[in-house]
Amino acid sequence: MDASATSPTTSTAAVGKAVEAAAAAAPGWARSRPVDRARALTAVAGALEAEREQLVAAADRETRLGPARLHGELTRTTFQLGLFATEASTGALYDVRIDRADPDWPTGPRPELRRYRTALGPVLVFAAGNFPFAFSVAGGDTASAWAAGCPVVVKAHPGHPELSRLTAGIVRRALAAAGAPEGVFALIEGERAGVEALRHPSLRAAAFTGSERGGLALARIAADRPEPIPFYGELGSVNPVVVTEAAARARTREIAEGCAASLTQGAGQFCTNPGLLFLPAEDHGLLAALTAAVGAVPAAPMLGDRFTAGYLDGARRLAALPGARRLVWPAEGAPEPAPRLLALDLAAFSAAGGAATAECFGPLGLVVTYGSRAELTGVLRKLPGQLTGSLHAEAAEAGADGELAALTEVLGDRSGRVLFNQWPTGVSVTHAMQHGGPFPAATVPATTSVGTAAAERFLRPVAYQSLPEALLPEPLREANPWGVPRRVR
Repeated sequence: MDASATSPTTSTAAVGKAVEAAAAAAPGWARSRPVDRARALTAVAGALEAEREQLVAAADRETRLGPARLHGELTRTTFQLGLFATEASTGALYDVRIDRADPDWPTGPRPELRRYRTALGPVLVFAAGNFPFAFSVAGGDTASAWAAGCPVVVKAHPGHPELSRLTAGIVRRALAAAGAPEGVFALIEGERAGVEALRHPSLRAAAFTGSERGGLALARIAADRPEPIPFYGELGSVNPVVVTEAAARARTREIAEGCAASLTQGAGQFCTNPGLLFLPAEDHGLLAALTAAVGAVPAAPMLGDRFTAGYLDGARRLAALPGARRLVWPAEGAPEPAPRLLALDLAAFSAAGGAATAECFGPLGLVVTYGSRAELTGVLRKLPGQLTGSLHAEAAEAGADGELAALTEVLGDRSGRVLFNQWPTGVSVTHAMQHGGPFPAATVPATTSVGTAAAERFLRPVAYQSLPEALLPEPLREANPWGVPRRVR
């Protein structure tokens, strides 16, 4: 049984109270010194670390992801809280720009202008099911919104309610001990509660990681409000991988084993799962090696019955496509959802259209065999937006092969992150990471949900023209009392 079957729903009154408390806290939190915000994030990271064993045990009971995976994910979560604390403390998020008055400016006399970025206001975060720490209650969306100066209301994922409440309690106590104002954090539960919070007039932005269907429904609600708000949704991806003939010939076993490991990691429950693999028709044994590698991976439990049912339905749908071949397909009635591998040629894949590119969340790979790179490039240009695109080729091909450059270009056009001879399931939390992409990978292609640039989603620019010093926000004052980085001209 899924945990969602017994998960309660926060009352309408309690939802309103949570958002209104966030709105009341928003002005003060936005004006708080960078070091104070950093102190709060650091306190939360330390409190989670102190309760590591209890948190991992609760997460494992509800998600069945295993202690090793969950310990690693909790480490990532506390690290990214610390990273955003550091980012907040520098004041770089303000992006301060000061133009001195200039009577001789080429377009006419220029007034004094002082511009910075300030917090949007209360943010609603929809927790994800497949990352119970890193994309959940105290995950990256929450951390980046706090760093930007925004209070956060988290809508818990129904797949891990016990863990969500446990984490929320730890977060509340840590924030209070760090001196953060009341209202900077709240937890709500239930689908109806999430929709009510999204419609609340005091809300200023929302972040979501989950299915395309659910994300688009929420995005429409955000857009249809009397005052529309930005909805930063990560909606899914099949993450195409292209292998050249030279790579297939030179690294047959390495590519087969790497793909199988990436495809089935965590029972395939990653948004960067490489679900679409383009292999040359002359693959030099790579397809057979990949089939053997995927077939050797044992079945593993998924996050819950709903995830399992969705995976099996998606697998059957893809297997029913005209021309589809079942390379790895377990017997019906297997106790756990085992990995699957299907194959199509490029013509059949193109003819199937969107039915062949829909995400199947789980350990399923679709191999598409191609004859020429030129033909493949044309097909890749028609793919829907992706989180990642990967190219496996030999280094010698890069400098002299114009077709390889064209493949790289089209992968960059259709995805937010392009990899060379690597697999996409590892998303590093760092400054240059991009985790987003053209629609439908993300609802706002210009943003990322991982890395320090994620905080930019929750900031907006304001310019002040010729204001007295005493009326300016601290980052814009001449004395620069917070010592933030500034560009002055």
